[in-house]
Amino acid sequence: MPKAIELAEKYDEVYFAVGIHPYDMEKYDENIMDKYITHPKCIAVGECGLDYYRLPEDEKEKEENIKQQKEVFIAQIEFAKKVKKPLIVHIREASNDSRQILEQYNAKEVGGVLHCYNASEHLLPLANHGFYFGIGGVLTFKNARKLVEVLPKIPKDKLILETDCPYLTPHPHRGKRNEPFYTTFVANKVSELLEMPLEEVETLTTTNTKKLFKQFSTII
Repeated sequence: MPKAIELAEKYDEVYFAVGIHPYDMEKYDENIMDKYITHPKCIAVGECGLDYYRLPEDEKEKEENIKQQKEVFIAQIEFAKKVKKPLIVHIREASNDSRQILEQYNAKEVGGVLHCYNASEHLLPLANHGFYFGIGGVLTFKNARKLVEVLPKIPKDKLILETDCPYLTPHPHRGKRNEPFYTTFVANKVSELLEMPLEEVETLTTTNTKKLFKQFSTII
């Protein structure tokens, strides 16, 4: 976190978020969240969410892991509502539980973005709850069939681009360290699939990002 703050304070166009990834759920401490959330360049809570990809094999341990993930996710939703900042939500192999929690705990009060959207159609109704859909390098992969099929179903006013840096670098640079510049390749793929001019995609996704983080009108 100190490094994120250092970069945000150094560059006008850089902002940061504070949150606990489900892999680090044991580290959740609202006092630490409180320490950083009031920084003028902290624009969101996250990434937080649910990740069932690497659950323990033992059934009892698995149930306990899921229970703890849900508790920490819910705590961060409530925290975001308290501080009135949007959520950056990580979902991996947990679409049903994630949607249920976001709806049940009224996350639409703050909205947010489904980070690195995993192409689950079950999550599309969250567009009506103030959530945007982050599209990254996966869209350019040859095996991205699901995301290619779902992309046209995402409301255009809920579409944004992202990197997931340093991971998921888009083709033709797959395997290298990802960086924000490579969103150009994602934008080109969106343009191709939605049959929209590239300039329109760039304007649309930039406008949507500003709306998502609406209290920071100078972002990007």
